[in-house]
Amino acid sequence: MLPTDVSRTERPAAEPTGLGLVPHWQFSLAMFRLLLGIFCSVLAFAATSTVAQKSLGLWILYTFYALAAVFGRSLERRGYMLLSLLIDTVFFLICTALPLEYNTGISSLFYLFILMSAALLHTPREIFAVVLATTLFLFLARPTENVVLSPGVLLSGTAVTVMALQRQALQDRLRSAAKQAMMFRSEAEYAREAERQRIAHDFHDGPLQCFVGFQMRLQVLRKMLDRDPPKAVKELEELQVLARDQGEEIRQFVRNMRPPEIDGAGLVPSIKKLVEGFEKDSGIVCTLVGTTTRVPPDTQSATEILQIVREGLHNVQKHSQAKHVTVGVGRDQDVFELSLEDDGKGFPFAGAYSLDELELLKRGPVTIRSRVRNLKGELLLDSEPGRRTALKIRIPL
Repeated sequence: MLPTDVSRTERPAAEPTGLGLVPHWQFSLAMFRLLLGIFCSVLAFAATSTVAQKSLGLWILYTFYALAAVFGRSLERRGYMLLSLLIDTVFFLICTALPLEYNTGISSLFYLFILMSAALLHTPREIFAVVLATTLFLFLARPTENVVLSPGVLLSGTAVTVMALQRQALQDRLRSAAKQAMMFRSEAEYAREAERQRIAHDFHDGPLQCFVGFQMRLQVLRKMLDRDPPKAVKELEELQVLARDQGEEIRQFVRNMRPPEIDGAGLVPSIKKLVEGFEKDSGIVCTLVGTTTRVPPDTQSATEILQIVREGLHNVQKHSQAKHVTVGVGRDQDVFELSLEDDGKGFPFAGAYSLDELELLKRGPVTIRSRVRNLKGELLLDSEPGRRTALKIRIPL
């Protein structure tokens, strides 16, 4: 289970324009608009009607506007897109009202272009506004050449609105997935950094300290070889034993770096297996209490809990000089309870301390404190120097 309180900066969700999903349509729609402008300009120039001929200037202006949109970068701006939709709709209505040749076909293509543009680049509300305006215009003006458009406008517009609603829902899901991916990346980075710090701390307190001590004793041995050879030989024998113990500790350190594996039967059977292996390797009598406790095998915190048990047992073997250790597991509704108690020499301080108190005083096992904090759990350390140490942990599942 990874920490979820990682500080991070998230970009606010953008308006659902669709540009991020279909960028290649931007140029295609602009070219479609340009072809419509050129075609309407040619029809207005060749028209026999005076009204249609007078509209030539408007269509030339629309063609230049379409040409600018092909090479312009302003389509990414939300305000321009709304203005562009409004201009296209106005010229479409002008096209339906003018007595141009092939007017019905051109109007149909124009309306198809508007629907495509709206479906890809605009919200359902904006599409509904365009469909409503077009329907009202055709209903009131009802140009003779465009009666065929009236029944299809509402139906096709409704279909495109439904498509836009589905597109918007997909965009919302994509944004949500992007935010979760960003959160997971931050959490993974946080976890990696926490694990690097834990390994560095364990290495500093374990193998590194032993190597430093080994080096110092080698320097002493070098001087003893000249002054007292028999004593130097005895020191050398002790160093050989120390080197063998050091090798075993390094192997243990490497084993602890590997993430523990959860048994297919669940968390508690995995803890039982870990306890049995610890007793066999260390020679310390280890008792597991609460083996009937049931915990979901797929709980996210299971691996971290197992790691806490392993680190706690390793600390007992390395520091406590205990002869017996008891590991207790239990469950209180949605909280997993874990306890480790040994009869060793305990910590150099006496009393019971909570997680916050231990962190404030910088006492207790650092890595276990960090893992419990990351799991949003509770910890209580009860130490009696020279007699016992008890560690009680509660972690929400």
